[in-house]
Amino acid sequence: MAYKEKKTITTIVTGIAVLTAYCCYSFGSTIAASDTDAILKQQAVTMLKFIGIGIVAMIVIQILFHILYSISLAVASQIKTGNCNDKEIEKMIELEVIEDERDKIIELKSLRIGFVFAGIGFVSALVWLVMDGSPIYLLNIIFIAFGLGSILEGFTRLYYYSR
Repeated sequence: MAYKEKKTITTIVTGIAVLTAYCCYSFGSTIAASDTDAILKQQAVTMLKFIGIGIVAMIVIQILFHILYSISLAVASQIKTGNCNDKEIEKMIELEVIEDERDKIIELKSLRIGFVFAGIGFVSALVWLVMDGSPIYLLNIIFIAFGLGSILEGFTRLYYYSR
């Protein structure tokens, strides 16, 4: 499996973990307030917290991924050649990280699908509100649609890399 596929899988798993944690936290907590404005404010604060958690988690996991990937390359080089040269490992990593036209096209196609899904979720949330749905669910629909759009973008990227 190539570097970009492994990185994409790591991103997908992180996105699923953060979205699952958000859903468990958001839908698992009981809201005692009967005031809609207070509930909306609480949901907005929860969403902002999980956006921050998601960003921090993604950064930390990507750093750990790169460290572990470098270690795995060093171990593979040690097993293959009997010695571990840092310069060779740096060259191997640089060769894996280089983006070509195919990578850019794959990224654009997967971004388009992710944005389409997020847009459909946004429009669905507006339709929900027009049909006298709760604004609280509107916020959740939008947040979950954007999260699922990001995850779907990762799966699309994996699909195109495997082709």
